[in-house]
Amino acid sequence: MLRRVPLDEVRLGMFVHAMEGSWLQHPFWRRRFLLDKEQDLRRLLDSDIPGIIIDDERGAAPEKRPSVPVPTPPVLATTKRTPPKDIPPRPRRAPIAALPDAEEERAHARKIIGKTKLAVMELFSQARLGHAIEVGGVAPLVEEISASIARNSTALIGIARLKRKDEYTYMHSVAVCALMINFARTLELDEGLVHELGLAGLLHDIGKMAVPDEVLTKPSTLSDDEYAVVREHCQRGYDLLVTSPEAPAIAAEVVLHHHERFDGTGYPHRLKGEQISLHARMGAICDVYDAITSDRPYKDAWAPGESIERMLEWDGQFDPKLLDTFVRSIGIYPVGTLVRLRSNRLGIVLAENKREPTCPKVKAFYAVRDHAMIKPEMVPIGPTLRDDAIMRRELPEHWNLGDWPQMRDALLGR
Repeated sequence: MLRRVPLDEVRLGMFVHAMEGSWLQHPFWRRRFLLDKEQDLRRLLDSDIPGIIIDDERGAAPEKRPSVPVPTPPVLATTKRTPPKDIPPRPRRAPIAALPDAEEERAHARKIIGKTKLAVMELFSQARLGHAIEVGGVAPLVEEISASIARNSTALIGIARLKRKDEYTYMHSVAVCALMINFARTLELDEGLVHELGLAGLLHDIGKMAVPDEVLTKPSTLSDDEYAVVREHCQRGYDLLVTSPEAPAIAAEVVLHHHERFDGTGYPHRLKGEQISLHARMGAICDVYDAITSDRPYKDAWAPGESIERMLEWDGQFDPKLLDTFVRSIGIYPVGTLVRLRSNRLGIVLAENKREPTCPKVKAFYAVRDHAMIKPEMVPIGPTLRDDAIMRRELPEHWNLGDWPQMRDALLGR
């Protein structure tokens, strides 16, 4: 049986099924394991999580007092309000002609991102002041983002991922919008639904405007009380959207449930598996991926490749089939990934290869044997021995590359 155990009752021999609190507070990257080492117990007790979920059929049970069994998650019908009726799907659009040059699309994407960030700031300002939000004003921008991704999926997504810590709240919404659109197209969803999911991504964190700035931008670990305030943003955002006649029901659903986890340990309703809608499961993946690949006030960004590997290790947090599809949607080697080549050079991924995902466009810039920078050059990556090949992903900190974010941006031409 799964049981919740407060931190002061945790002891050796328990089987950890899940940890409460934000994943940023967790002392371990693995999700499920037998707590059989004293040092692991000490790390757990020194952490800021409020408690853990144990499986007492696979390990020891609590000794002090009976723990509370984890309740069966309620379904969405228990929420206070009913979302507005779904908006009918829009007709499928004709294919959008590609721009002639990738750099031209990146320049176009920067303009779209700039406009969208300003619109999101205005929308969130309305929410913070308690005004009714006007969703219709950002819908055309979602269409622009959608069109840019249709022309070149890596340009806008790659640029949106690069954000300053002080603009994270707004740019995160833009990035999740782009990721949702790209993800939805990989799933081959109807184009009208793609638009609604992009809008859901843009609005998914609107409830955070009810969170005080000092908590939202705190550069250190949140207290239990502060974390409880942050957790309320899902319900607060949902309450805002159901009062807006322009907001599709899908957006309200994603706002409310993008922090649910596939194993039932998320919030606010502890929904499990397919009790969580497809759209909210998609939102959960896009939200976390952009969060961990972005610099935050309390945490430096992880590289895209490392982030994917971590997410695949977090057993139970995401729908595994959907996560596999998401990985395909952004490429096995996302733009900006540091890789080691068969030619004993380090390179950076410039663009994905839809036809051959293991053969992206790569620029080499570092000689491994000499431990020295070299003149950057494009490298042909292919399936034959005549071409170079990617051997594995690498972590920038292992190679003493200095200011990697600045170097990465220079190599990418940003």
